Amino acid sequence: MDTLVAGQVMTFHGDPFEIPPTEAVRVDSDAAMLLRDGRIAAIGGRAQMQADHPEAALTDFGPGLIVPGFVDAHAHYPQTAMIASWGKRLIDWLDSYTFPEEARFADRSYATTIAERYLDLLLANGTTTVASFCTIHPGSVDALFEAAEARGMRIVAGKTCMDRDTAPEALRDTAQSAYDDSKALIGRWHGRGRATYAITPRFSPTSTPDQLDALGRLWAEHPSCLMQTHLSEQTDEIDWVRGLYPEARDYLDTYEAHGLVREGALFGHAIHLTPREIDHLRASDCALIHCPTSNTFIGSGLFDMGARQAERQRVGLATDTGGGSSFSMLRTMAAAYEIGQLTHTALHPAQLIWLATRGSARALRLEDRIGSLAPGMEADFTVLDLASTPAIAQRAIRAETIWEELFPTIMMGDDRAILATCVAGVQARPA
Repeated sequence: MDTLVAGQVMTFHGDPFEIPPTEAVRVDSDAAMLLRDGRIAAIGGRAQMQADHPEAALTDFGPGLIVPGFVDAHAHYPQTAMIASWGKRLIDWLDSYTFPEEARFADRSYATTIAERYLDLLLANGTTTVASFCTIHPGSVDALFEAAEARGMRIVAGKTCMDRDTAPEALRDTAQSAYDDSKALIGRWHGRGRATYAITPRFSPTSTPDQLDALGRLWAEHPSCLMQTHLSEQTDEIDWVRGLYPEARDYLDTYEAHGLVREGALFGHAIHLTPREIDHLRASDCALIHCPTSNTFIGSGLFDMGARQAERQRVGLATDTGGGSSFSMLRTMAAAYEIGQLTHTALHPAQLIWLATRGSARALRLEDRIGSLAPGMEADFTVLDLASTPAIAQRAIRAETIWEELFPTIMMGDDRAILATCVAGVQARPA
């Protein structure tokens, strides 16, 4: 049966970093979307849509703001249970918390429990698509893809590969097993339903050149996959890479030398970049993934959104759980705004919501399917209550524009602001 979903509907008409934000992102205060077979069939004024489709079942969200489902472009689902662990610098944090927790994913039942918990937390926070690292265990990848398939979610994921002795023995594979395991997982999951496989070296400090070369060859054999890793998150990490790869021109070169820098590459963090890296990332049309709550929580540094957008880099937004301290893309947008203030870039609410939806979808090369509300797009959307708490309501009621009304929800909102999360047209969380 066709369904009409009514409320305030947000649509995109351009890039808010290229044209005025309020021209690029518009909100119709009395609109409706026609949903059919998991896609958006039409969008228009509420009254006209009801007249044109009298047979369609109506779900009316009143003043609720209907936005594209949030797209989290970089996360670590195996770190769900250790989120908000007391901080240290990146390397100590990995050794103290991350690696011991990831070792538990050798138990497939544990991986399934965490995968299901993680995706349910995302849906509760309005996120409909995520790109996640798994662990070295193929079962951890199967667990996440299976949980996403059961929920109808778009998912990007891959087996994390690590073969250097900088990682614990229990979490090391080999160049060959990384290739073989990843190839088998690609055959099992890539392109199945709403799944995309991402070839996933954790980062250069935990992979040997042989492993990076093997994964580069695998990507060349399966070019429609994505590739996700980390780049220049912290200055001491960069020093670590320099010591492990003395022949490399810079951190990016450790990937470039093995065929891992091209369209479809996703580089998490990318804070401390050299001029050569900046130029080559842009020329190669790679995606840089901004992880603001993680960058502040672990003390990594400040991503310069203004500079990266001026360079016309492809930029996505992400929670980076569990280094990131929240599962919420609302909180992530708020942190991006705060970091923007510190780097002299005042991000408009329209730019923030675009980054969390269309921008991240572009980073994942999925903008033709998700990240926007338009006819033909998959019907992944989130409905926001712009007066979800007394503190937010008392500020929003004074707003003179939709942007003034939305901004308090971005800055102070949490899962209470999520009226509904819909995946392929199906409501995943009751209103």
